[in-house]
Amino acid sequence: MNARSRTEDNPGMSPKTRFAATAARAATWASRATGKGSGGMIGGLIAQKLDPRILAGLGGGRPAAIITGTNGKSTTTRLMAAAMRTTGTVATNDGGDNMDAGVISALLANKKAQSLVLEVDELHVAHIAADLKPETLVLLNLSRDQLDRVGEINSIERALRKAVDENPQATIIANCDDPLITAAAWDAKKIVWVSAGGSWFNDASTCPRTGGAIIHSDGDWFSSEKLPEGTEFRRPSPDWAVSDEGLLCPDGQIRTLNLTLPGRANRGNAAQAIAAAVTMGADLDTALTAVSTVDSVAGRYSTVRVGKHEVRMLLAKNPAGWQEALSMLDRSAEGVVIAVNGHVADGEDLSWLWDVQFEDFGDTVVHAAGERGTDLAVRLLYADIEHELTKDSLKAIAACPPGRVEVLANYTAFRDLKRAIEKGATSVAQNN
Repeated sequence: MNARSRTEDNPGMSPKTRFAATAARAATWASRATGKGSGGMIGGLIAQKLDPRILAGLGGGRPAAIITGTNGKSTTTRLMAAAMRTTGTVATNDGGDNMDAGVISALLANKKAQSLVLEVDELHVAHIAADLKPETLVLLNLSRDQLDRVGEINSIERALRKAVDENPQATIIANCDDPLITAAAWDAKKIVWVSAGGSWFNDASTCPRTGGAIIHSDGDWFSSEKLPEGTEFRRPSPDWAVSDEGLLCPDGQIRTLNLTLPGRANRGNAAQAIAAAVTMGADLDTALTAVSTVDSVAGRYSTVRVGKHEVRMLLAKNPAGWQEALSMLDRSAEGVVIAVNGHVADGEDLSWLWDVQFEDFGDTVVHAAGERGTDLAVRLLYADIEHELTKDSLKAIAACPPGRVEVLANYTAFRDLKRAIEKGATSVAQNN
């Protein structure tokens, strides 16, 4: 019996798992019906409480891909899901809920899907992979994130290395341009190396496997010390590589990579998504077409009308992400709003602002916004960026000259602004 028929008939799902699934669906319905939320988390939380092993039951042995890393998880997941839909139905957590409850909710929402494409928080990969036994494990990048929640970067590398070691059935799709990802994937039984690029090397100064310094030179890197067995730890030769010309594929051909999503980082995300989808049976050319249709990810990169302004919204959550997002900003826009909060979900310690190289914005009007807008304003002052402090992000947008406005925000600032814009649009519709 194939994976699809097992899922449809559910003969392996225990009575406990069935009961937990039923209770979760009821909680999800109640959350949506009362307007308390989308139900994306509550159902999963209840299901896991009733049956701690529910993930294995819901997985049903279906082909699964797990995507993880510091930056790009949601985007790569959306891109890979688009590619995999060319082969059949897909269950995915495209809302970005990437811990246990969010993954469970995604599987509950589509129990008959033929494959699973799931983004997973770095700290949760090992035990979620233990339940789902993924066919592919996509490792994007590692850099310093929220130290008060995630912890020291080498501990994350060790956690991912453990997940690789414990899943010999999985093909590892790993970014060979990232020394920390390479360290995690080095001993994989089955591996596909992707040159996905990277511009942030501040957190990969030493090698976790040798203790030596990581030396970067002309697109190459290597450790100053040998591995314990006496061999060199060096950037592997990629099977796939992204460049300005397109996507270099294992057959030696360069395919055109036309993305709607902006930025070089997203070209790297697409390269790993395509490599993973092809590994799981997708046709290469069909996958290339599919990823080109993705134009936003949970509101990121989308453009919305706010009064007299066309507002493009970008999200950044850590120094590496901020540096990449800053490179995407259109300096010819009529205004730029940079919004920063400091909640637990953002990381309460904002000292990372001083690691970000804020570039010259020319004559563009810049507003520092968000609950921690004052912290940001001080950083911009020392970066010699002319700016105004307007903590309310909507008011900051309104204060910009009419026309295009670029908004760059961290997690809760982005979420709160998105909700405020949607609420305003709803109010206008009701008044009309």
